[in-house]
Amino acid sequence: MWVLCALDWLAWAQLNRFEYVRAAVFFVTAGVGILGIVRTYRTRIERPLLSSVVASLAFMPIWTAAVYGFDWIGWGEARAWLARFGTGAAYMIGLLWVVWGIEKASRYYELQRKLRRAAGRASGEIPIPTGALHETAAIDELDEEAHPEKRPSNPLDAEAWYYGKKSKKLNQSVSAFLSYSMVFFMAFLIMTHLGGCAEIYEMPAGGGEQAQIAQVVKVQKVIRKKYVVNPFSAISFKVPPIDEIKLQLTEITKHAYTVGYGAGKGAGFAGGTKLGKVRFIRLEYLGGDWSEGFGIGSDQNMLIEYGIRTQQKVAKLTEARTVSALKNFARMKSPPMVYITGNKGTIQLSKSEIKALRQYLLEKHGMLFGDAGSRGWHNQFMGMMRQVLPEIRPTPVPLDDVIHRIPFQIPFLPYVAPHGGKEALAWRVDGRIVCYYHPGDIGDAWTDDHSGVSAVVWEACYQLGTNVIFYAHTEYAKWLEAQKKK
Repeated sequence: MWVLCALDWLAWAQLNRFEYVRAAVFFVTAGVGILGIVRTYRTRIERPLLSSVVASLAFMPIWTAAVYGFDWIGWGEARAWLARFGTGAAYMIGLLWVVWGIEKASRYYELQRKLRRAAGRASGEIPIPTGALHETAAIDELDEEAHPEKRPSNPLDAEAWYYGKKSKKLNQSVSAFLSYSMVFFMAFLIMTHLGGCAEIYEMPAGGGEQAQIAQVVKVQKVIRKKYVVNPFSAISFKVPPIDEIKLQLTEITKHAYTVGYGAGKGAGFAGGTKLGKVRFIRLEYLGGDWSEGFGIGSDQNMLIEYGIRTQQKVAKLTEARTVSALKNFARMKSPPMVYITGNKGTIQLSKSEIKALRQYLLEKHGMLFGDAGSRGWHNQFMGMMRQVLPEIRPTPVPLDDVIHRIPFQIPFLPYVAPHGGKEALAWRVDGRIVCYYHPGDIGDAWTDDHSGVSAVVWEACYQLGTNVIFYAHTEYAKWLEAQKKK
């Protein structure tokens, strides 16, 4: 039952509706393993082999239950560290048993050879050399020279012909180590591929309302300094009015509510965890400059601004993943949004990458945020989407759409250069935007110098970026709640 539940957790996912059954099997098996360790530990002196076997077999269910428990309560980082530690511990346990087994088998086959020679001497088939009646090692050596046996091919026997004539024991040990390491590595890759859960994405826990952020405009009076001017000075300049007053308008964001979605407390989402954070993930692809503006100085600025404007926890650094790597995220632990952009070259996706991106958008409830860096890239992106979602036609996104209103009201579509027009486009499935496409290089407005656009434009670009990220996470949180109810 434990093996079946473990395979289902990694690959089949047939027990997601009966998660408590799977959890019960894991924890009960772990309890049985702990009980077995305790009982055999008491008899470790009389039966050391039994104690070692039970402890080794019990390690896997105990480790699995611990990883599953951390994953269940939402301790993502602790789960990741425990998974790494357990993988290393499993490798070492297996290696120790391989070393023990090789040594045990080698001694067994050596003993069998000695018994055959002794039986031969007793029957008179092998004469006992004179002067060596009390020297067993010398007798065996002379017997081997006088009556050599055919060298075996069994790898458990140190006398196997492929171990050579010198350092046979060392060669056997090295071969066993390399063979075991290769088998373990291949098994690890297979299980990782089956699970598709090498990575997890967790949103910050919390809740809030899906509404606009209230904003207040404060008028601040600024009185300039007064100057005392010497009328007889040789320097001529225009003297400002003594009592000139300048009015400065300052827009202050007032958080009238908690930015997030759901019934939880704090800025975050109902489907999030305490250790969860909003992350900004950019897609890598072949054929073009996917990394333009990546990281510090552009994407990082947007991520920081999102954290400041929503008060939600965000990651320290932005990240990049290949399109194929989207398969490595679990179905209900996937990133709600990934970002893709470029300027030169082409977007080259294989059939498997197109399938992975389609599954991410439709089955894992993800969203793609596209940003055109040039007219040529605009055409490449449109061609890519025709392959990924051939049955869906893009439609313009009006300014009164929810993605343009929450949490910030966007009065106009801001852009740096209209490479793909002056309207945002959306690919929708059952009313949800699965792909939001910005035609005017919004990423350039996130750079440190804002690419020379005015403050009104780059501020609107930060607000729009916040809206898109928030929309994706909100829709993902709604989907998680619906999946749990099912």
